[in-house]
Amino acid sequence: MVRQQLTQPPAHVSAPRAPWRDRRPMAVAIVGVTVLAAVFGVYPLLDRADSPVIQAVDDALDPGASSSGATGVEGGEIPDGVATLDDDLPAITGLDPALADAVRQAAADAAADDIDFWITSGWRSAAYQQQLLDAAVRKHGSLEAARRVVATPETSRHIGGKAVDIGPTEADYWLIQHGAEYGLCQVYANEIWHFELLTEPGGTCPPMLEDSAG
Repeated sequence: MVRQQLTQPPAHVSAPRAPWRDRRPMAVAIVGVTVLAAVFGVYPLLDRADSPVIQAVDDALDPGASSSGATGVEGGEIPDGVATLDDDLPAITGLDPALADAVRQAAADAAADDIDFWITSGWRSAAYQQQLLDAAVRKHGSLEAARRVVATPETSRHIGGKAVDIGPTEADYWLIQHGAEYGLCQVYANEIWHFELLTEPGGTCPPMLEDSAG
């Protein structure tokens, strides 16, 4: 049978649809967007955009993602590096009330010795903690080395608002000496600024850990 050769279809015949291979670039693009959206929604290290698509994926995967996945100021970063307990920042308002009260009492007594207390870090979201850990990995070359200076999101007490970093150095040494009177204890031997509420006021602090990996 010899097929009739037509340069274009007759008016009553619809033009043939483009073969699958011609539609592949669009399909690949759609799949790529879907994969990227999923990755952005579940991996907090990546820089999130304020995109409605990304936010929708976040909310679908985790109803609390809009807050627990926050970084920057909303995730607990302190913009100027230092704050007080009176500042209206998530890093401060997210602190455990008992811990905040103990630090406030200690700060008031330290002021009598002309020692100022700064809060250099307080509550953190899991995403912000992961961001700090990843930055430490890049700086120190391995996860093992990074964990000695930055805890993982699973182990960091900052995430629950149960830890606070204090500055300047004079305040750290004052709190190391007097902190147990308020229940505040230095936790890691290599971090003189990191304190948690680990004993009753006037009690004895537990032995320090070598670092945050231990």
